[in-house]
Amino acid sequence: METTLQRYFHRGAIGSLVALIILCVLWEMVLAPLKPGGSWLVLKAVPLLLPLYGVWKRDIYTLQWTSMMILLYFAEGVVRGWSDTENVSSWLGWGEAAVVCVYFVCAVLYLRPYKRAAKKLARELLDKVKINTVK
Repeated sequence: METTLQRYFHRGAIGSLVALIILCVLWEMVLAPLKPGGSWLVLKAVPLLLPLYGVWKRDIYTLQWTSMMILLYFAEGVVRGWSDTENVSSWLGWGEAAVVCVYFVCAVLYLRPYKRAAKKLARELLDKVKINTVK
């Protein structure tokens, strides 16, 4: 059963993932492309499209692995925010890092009750196995 708070975290995860896709495309095609007219770096948005359906459907496994995969975009945002000489590109890098942080926090907090329930179930099963082997 999903709580109201979990629904907000789920919506936050979806919203930040969609925002990151849009940011990546706009950054590399319109706002501050490496080459005039856009660059092939826009393809960095493609891996973000793959988990979108699973995140939308609240697939726990998808939310788990995307919370790790998204950290690559955090690294890119920090590096480009720190090192890009163009002011717009630098700000976009920091924006990318911020959006990734929102996704990561929302995904982890959405998954938290499920992880607790899984640990509780594992402990109960382990206790049953221990009791059955002692007899």
